[in-house]
Amino acid sequence: MTWEVLNIIGTIAFAISGAIIAMEEKYDILGVYILGIVTAFGGGAIRNLLIGVPITALWEQGMLFQIALGAMTIVFLFPQKMLRHWHTWGNFTDAIGLSAFAIQGALFAYKMGHPISAVIVAAVLTGSGGGIIRDVLAGRKPLVLRAEIYAAWAVLAGLVIGFGFAQSSFHLYVLFVIIVVLRVLSYTFKWKLPHRSLFASKQDEHKRAL
Repeated sequence: MTWEVLNIIGTIAFAISGAIIAMEEKYDILGVYILGIVTAFGGGAIRNLLIGVPITALWEQGMLFQIALGAMTIVFLFPQKMLRHWHTWGNFTDAIGLSAFAIQGALFAYKMGHPISAVIVAAVLTGSGGGIIRDVLAGRKPLVLRAEIYAAWAVLAGLVIGFGFAQSSFHLYVLFVIIVVLRVLSYTFKWKLPHRSLFASKQDEHKRAL
């Protein structure tokens, strides 16, 4: 039951995310559906290929396809005034999708008896793979590669599940909420992972010139 609930939550969240971004880029209705479907199912398809699940398993999720299409249709028909507020809650929807799919992907690999490394990879790819494809098709820098912490929370989900710390449905739901909260906090307070650039910023060049 937990598996199905997380699958549905993640599918709806990412389908809406893809549809909204498609509308922001002024795609037609076909583009909206394509980008939404890719966002909702792209990460799971990549995960299946890497952990040895037949790609045909993707087409056995008829109900999820219908749910995704329904969610995208509702969003497409939303009044424009409501969609203008997307940026205020869009990141939250993405956080829900990330958490639900990261946990679902980790569970998938864990139940197949794969090692901890495969569980983590499955969590990251399922949680962020669809979003990466979505951003590339929309001509945007993938969210997972930005300065804000994103994929690291999927890694955390993979570690918790891979080491067997979340066995019951209650623990999985608690983990789901924790990952969502951490993702929301990371973009709200702009938490960043360590990074460095090979090129000096324009501000540094200006200071040197002075």
